Amino acid sequence: MRRHLSLALLAAVSLAPALVAQSASPFEAEVKRRAQAVMPQVVTWRRDLHEHPELGNRETRTAGIVAAHLRSLGLEVRTGVATTGVVGILRGAKPGPAVALRADMDALPVTEEVNLPFKSVARTEYNGQQVGVMHACGHDNHVAILLGTATVLAGMKDKLAGSVTFIFQPAEEGPPAGERGGAGVMIEQGAIDNPKVEAVFGLHVRPGRVGDVGYHAGGAMASSDALTIVVHGRQTHGAVPWGGIDPVVVSAQVITGLQAIVSRQMNLALGPAVLTIATIHGGVRNNIIPDSVVMTGTIRMFDAAMQQDMHARIRRTITELTAAWGATATVTIVRGTPVLVNDPALTARMQPSLERYARAAIADIPWTPSEDFALFGKRVPSLFVFLGVTPDSVRIEDAASNHSPRFFADEAGLPYGVQVMSGLAVDYLMTPRPKP
Repeated sequence: MRRHLSLALLAAVSLAPALVAQSASPFEAEVKRRAQAVMPQVVTWRRDLHEHPELGNRETRTAGIVAAHLRSLGLEVRTGVATTGVVGILRGAKPGPAVALRADMDALPVTEEVNLPFKSVARTEYNGQQVGVMHACGHDNHVAILLGTATVLAGMKDKLAGSVTFIFQPAEEGPPAGERGGAGVMIEQGAIDNPKVEAVFGLHVRPGRVGDVGYHAGGAMASSDALTIVVHGRQTHGAVPWGGIDPVVVSAQVITGLQAIVSRQMNLALGPAVLTIATIHGGVRNNIIPDSVVMTGTIRMFDAAMQQDMHARIRRTITELTAAWGATATVTIVRGTPVLVNDPALTARMQPSLERYARAAIADIPWTPSEDFALFGKRVPSLFVFLGVTPDSVRIEDAASNHSPRFFADEAGLPYGVQVMSGLAVDYLMTPRPKP
């Protein structure tokens, strides 16, 4: 990883000539030039944020860094939005539309296993447990990229027609138990209302070739529903299982039955579907069959009708399987983040921008993780793209995924991130809108 890091930094500070040489307009050339000029600071921000991660609704240090820099650029700044969120507004010198750019700030309760000079050793309490804290989903990159983007666009203020709202959002991964947070609360508290934005853009790092940007019109990221199942049996001695109803064995049958819903009952030609049981807890001793077993999992979907159908099949399967064993079950499904939909018209309009500013722009397949950026898309047209950050020396298939303690983002992707976010804003504001 240390070799990857040195290569990344070299790329981050020396990529300018190759990128600027492809310019097709004065704005493109200036965006690329300014993106390269701010790159040393972007790398510094990213490393500092990575070394000092903070969980959702606790991003006080991160928010302080963000607010201070936005103020230094002369932006109008609001803090404390949705607990720790920051909103900065850059008003161009000329009248025009308003657009928003969003980055999420929170880290995850994950103990880092990547050997970096700026490795996180942070620990904190999360839901009553002492945990390590790591930017295992790459939000340190997102914040650094958007700070760099704000610097680029502030330097072009005299040329911009319209305004840019910079949204630094807490708790994308979810707030602590008993708290509210994330995109929904930022929207409630007016993050995209004054000025009223016409479009929102976002970016997420993930395994992929460095600098490549993936995009997908329509449903780009899945909905996320939380599933909790309590199988109720009857406790008995482990030596006489016939004296009770074993919820452990019943739970095993339930898990198998649930997997058959996806593989044998859903028409996957209509869209991907994922049903995962991630935890199972029951019992306290090796010779006592417990009274109940609790399982939790997640349901992922890209289509509302399929989502409704899946929920009904889950309830029916669990009810009938447990009844066959003389047991019962309580099934709770909590709808969470909706499908993230990239507005098709906006995606088509901005595709040339992606092609100009990324190393390569790739029409991608949907990605089954979820993102509460989807809530912005419920209010205004939105576009969310995926930036590859896997070192060239590593096969993408071998790269650790987001949320892994071994997730690593090559800093050579940072210049492309700043260029893409800056370019999307500039091109939206400065390019005549297509006729209806």
